[in-house]
Amino acid sequence: METQQELDYGRIAAAIRFFKAHYRQQPTLEDAAAHVHLSPFHFQRMFRNWAGVTPKQFLQYLTAGYAKDMLKNTRASLFDVAFETGLSGTGRLHDLLVKVEGMTPGEYKNGGASLNINYRFASSPFGKILVASTPKGICHIAFADEGAQQALAVLQSGLPHARYRQAEDEVQQKALRIFLQDWSKPEEVKLHLKGTPFQIKVWETLLKVPSGGVTTYGDLAVNAGYVGASRAVGTAVGHNPVAVLIPCHRVIRSTGAIGQYHWDAVRKNALIGWEAARVSGPYVNE
Repeated sequence: METQQELDYGRIAAAIRFFKAHYRQQPTLEDAAAHVHLSPFHFQRMFRNWAGVTPKQFLQYLTAGYAKDMLKNTRASLFDVAFETGLSGTGRLHDLLVKVEGMTPGEYKNGGASLNINYRFASSPFGKILVASTPKGICHIAFADEGAQQALAVLQSGLPHARYRQAEDEVQQKALRIFLQDWSKPEEVKLHLKGTPFQIKVWETLLKVPSGGVTTYGDLAVNAGYVGASRAVGTAVGHNPVAVLIPCHRVIRSTGAIGQYHWDAVRKNALIGWEAARVSGPYVNE
């Protein structure tokens, strides 16, 4: 059974699809509200509670012009020495406190036969998710759009001989706090990932892209130390096993187009806009 949070995200996703499909006609708040079967008052209130801004303000974060501004600002921060050595704003705190450890060959040998993995399903502002952990850290976060059984099958396919147990643990709880975006008491979140050295380097580099910022595949390749390897970097991004915490949703096209996303392009739009609203406040398009 869907939670209220999941139902609200379903309506928000439908509204984003509607706005993007009809942007040439400049649909009104009333049009979008009718599309998701809510009154304008309730739709506006639900959207503001979720995003922190109105639907009209939110849509400005999804324009190519705003995306290009974000690209320019992110590039500037990536070359800032302070960025590499300390903090460059509260939006960076969770990234600095996410640490990646690659699984050893012994840990994923024979399909992960030596691993014990806890998993649970949880609600998020972007739909139901499956989060899984080993004693060393989070190994998997994915959106369960196709249902719990399918999400669990995908998790188990990566390490088919590990021992799986449906259970909550502290590692998972720390990871889920990313959706609260409350860094008043930051705690380190550890990731324990199966991947090649190349993939892990790309995923670690993604953690340097600040919340509310974006990057391109080309820039990501440069910052990971693989100049000219945009295509291979894109493949590594597509194999990211930890949604949101490793922010592959922040990789867009150099044109400013949001592009595709492993867990649905509309969700990528929602994630980018949601983060931008919390970091930047309402955007004014001069």
